[in-house]
Amino acid sequence: MLFNSYIFIFVFLPITLIGYFALNHFHQNKIAKVWLVICSLFFYAYYNVAYLWVILASMVVNYVLCYAFNKLNKSKTGLRRFLFVLGSFINIGALFFYKYLDFILETANNFFNTDFVYLNLVLPLGISFFTFQQIAYLVDSYKGKAPVYSVVDYALFVTFFPQLIQGPIVLHNEIILQFQDEGKRKFNTDNFAKGLYAFSLGLAKKVIIADNLGKITTFGYGNISSLSSFEAVMTILAYTFQLYFDFSGYCDMANGISYMFNIELPINFNSPYKARNISDFWKRWHMTLTRFLTNYIYFPLGGSRCSTFRTCLNVMIVFLVSGIWHGVGFTFIVWGLMHGVAMVLYRLLKKWIDKVPYAVTWLLTFIFINLTWVFFRALTISDAGLLISRVFSGGFQLQEELVDTLIHTVPIHVVKNIFEFDGALNVILIAIMIGATIICLCTKNVQERVKQFCPKIINLLTTVFLLIWSILSLSGVSTFLYFNF
Repeated sequence: MLFNSYIFIFVFLPITLIGYFALNHFHQNKIAKVWLVICSLFFYAYYNVAYLWVILASMVVNYVLCYAFNKLNKSKTGLRRFLFVLGSFINIGALFFYKYLDFILETANNFFNTDFVYLNLVLPLGISFFTFQQIAYLVDSYKGKAPVYSVVDYALFVTFFPQLIQGPIVLHNEIILQFQDEGKRKFNTDNFAKGLYAFSLGLAKKVIIADNLGKITTFGYGNISSLSSFEAVMTILAYTFQLYFDFSGYCDMANGISYMFNIELPINFNSPYKARNISDFWKRWHMTLTRFLTNYIYFPLGGSRCSTFRTCLNVMIVFLVSGIWHGVGFTFIVWGLMHGVAMVLYRLLKKWIDKVPYAVTWLLTFIFINLTWVFFRALTISDAGLLISRVFSGGFQLQEELVDTLIHTVPIHVVKNIFEFDGALNVILIAIMIGATIICLCTKNVQERVKQFCPKIINLLTTVFLLIWSILSLSGVSTFLYFNF
């Protein structure tokens, strides 16, 4: 089920909220949590019920192993280590089986002329997220840093639907303790208003901005060889901003929904295009993934406590894992390695780079991010290289098919009717990209707005306006870009 759908907004969310707080009102806290787990599993299964058993099996295996860690005498280090290795193998193995096995088989067939049969597996929704989340709990349990929770609490930690599909990747103590807090069991009008405000902003980002930019992206990446320089630049920028507003919109909606349940999720998105260097970017983009990779891969490898060479190698391993985690294909591996190389260079040249004026380092970082997103979005490495080369091909013209696509986009259609002249669409597209840049750089992000939120009439009008506009724009339900990861 998608946040940007009628059934979620008008049916699932109201019923889930009413049921949860009604049960808590009658002091049925355990049943209320069971209700929320059931609703979350329904939310998950609605997209593809065939893979419900995957998340259920994953939860059972990990819970049993973590329970065993806590019950086994710490002197039994051999058995505990064996169970930890077994749990890690099961988690990583499941992720590998569903996400990468066909890719490995295809690669082997292409390079070694083998004839392995593909399994054609459909990727279970959210498997990258709930697997990493449970690996973190597995590690913490093995180290004795996580207590034994009840089955219901653990299931709620894994399945809580706002963060189930696209994160954030939460830690056990960030969510379970909040559900155990008696003060959070009553319906809170202030939190609901705050949540609805954040949800409306996120929905608008997704439906009004990201989905319309996606039309340019789809055309551009589908017609790379025929793009003019202008179209190539617009295609690259369109995807850069589409991904930003799509992922940012999801994070805002997830946080907004959680606020409605009196739950605060960790910040996962903090205006990443304001970053002045690549290190700053990864402190702002998908922050909980960065935290996971740092705490559970980088530090165990030795972090920065090693030699310079080993530290750089650790950085490259982390970003290679990040690339592989994000998607299947050599394009994601290249994307991860590009970020790894950039991070290594920044670490080696930090004292000089930090002396460069902010505007220069910001611009260079933003250009680099744009180029790497090309590999992130392209189907093949050759397509990515071709698109970048088209930037230098010359030409300012727009193809008729792209024009037809754009003039059916309501905001562009309205503006074009006002400004009727040759090149009007080119100017409008430039203005849209400038506007998107201004929004990314000069406006407060939603978590900042929520912290300062108070029930003023302007916030009410903003919420109602954006909700109505976004809901009326739900002509076609589009998945979030991170759904495939």
